[in-house]
Amino acid sequence: MELGLAGRVVLVTGATGEIGTAIAEAFAGEGARVAVAYHHDKDAAAALASRLGGTAVPYDLADPDSPAGTFDAVAERLGPVEVLVANAMRWGRRRGPDERFEDVPPADWMPVITENLAPTIRTAQLAVGGMRKGGWGRIVLVSSHVATDGHRGQEFYGATKSGLHGFAKSLAWDAGQDGVLVNVVSPGLTLTRRVATGLPEAVRARETERTATGRLSRAADIAAAVVFLCSAANQNITGEVLTVAGGR
Repeated sequence: MELGLAGRVVLVTGATGEIGTAIAEAFAGEGARVAVAYHHDKDAAAALASRLGGTAVPYDLADPDSPAGTFDAVAERLGPVEVLVANAMRWGRRRGPDERFEDVPPADWMPVITENLAPTIRTAQLAVGGMRKGGWGRIVLVSSHVATDGHRGQEFYGATKSGLHGFAKSLAWDAGQDGVLVNVVSPGLTLTRRVATGLPEAVRARETERTATGRLSRAADIAAAVVFLCSAANQNITGEVLTVAGGR
């Protein structure tokens, strides 16, 4: 299957996390020119970009002007962004087991809303303009199973990820006839290093038993789904939410 990604300019936000890195690596493996966007870990981003033959660019969810600067840097170094993978996110503070939803102060949850949803929408705005001009573009927003399954203590995070679903559906209608396809990839519980070391073995085993495939997804599984939806092989899938969770 020809994915048609060779030479395409791809921007991956949140690229220094395990899933983001897997996505960037998968695009580079298809010959794309990859810009890896980072917030905290400049050294890791620079090392990844060097290994992939791409470039590292800063991207700060808390700074309203940051997305524009990111796009300017990518355009100057690689050319206009043709593929956007919006993977950056902010978890926010996890509340304690005895802390009720109504007791969480706005100072704790407002940044989760403003830094997860609004910057992603702004980043997509900046991407779509150039994609329309080129007559081709792909956008994937990385969501979470929390948006559909729910999870105690993640009400605010879940709200922002659910918002991505509605946003993608409407943007798909706006941009589809200009050759721009917009989709969401929603990972289930994914066996990252953080999950492997931080989640009790009994919990991992229970979650694994609930999958049809008998295993949790890995970062490479998420990356494969993202790359396909962003490729030329995808000609008419848009406005969809693809869950990657082993059939759960």
